Amino acid sequence: MTVDPSVNLPEVLAEVQAVFEEYERALNGNDVQALDRLFWRDGRTLRYGTGENLYGFDEIAAFRAARSPQGLGRSIRRRSLCSFGRDFAVANIEFVRNGDPRIGRQSQTWVRFPEGWRVVAAHVSWMQP
Repeated sequence: MTVDPSVNLPEVLAEVQAVFEEYERALNGNDVQALDRLFWRDGRTLRYGTGENLYGFDEIAAFRAARSPQGLGRSIRRRSLCSFGRDFAVANIEFVRNGDPRIGRQSQTWVRFPEGWRVVAAHVSWMQP
């Protein structure tokens, strides 16, 4: 197997880690403005949630605006971040919420745009314990 030197460039991986942590703080604190800022403002952005399929930034933003801020806090059990080149990355986590025996999973696809790193696709699901 040949190792591609453009995978996980240290400076790019550090940027993705920082923006991912910014996303987690915003999610746990229900900072809707920050969450909206971190998603690509485009009709092709998508987010598959635990009970909803959202197509386009407008649907994602409307979902967040209407969602209850209760019970959003979570703890990450496992995390995998991987960058490819300088402008594309994926983030995958397993998480748990207090009082919920299920294990949550989240995948995000990040792309660097002129305005910064943005999520272009996300998926959240639950596994039974």
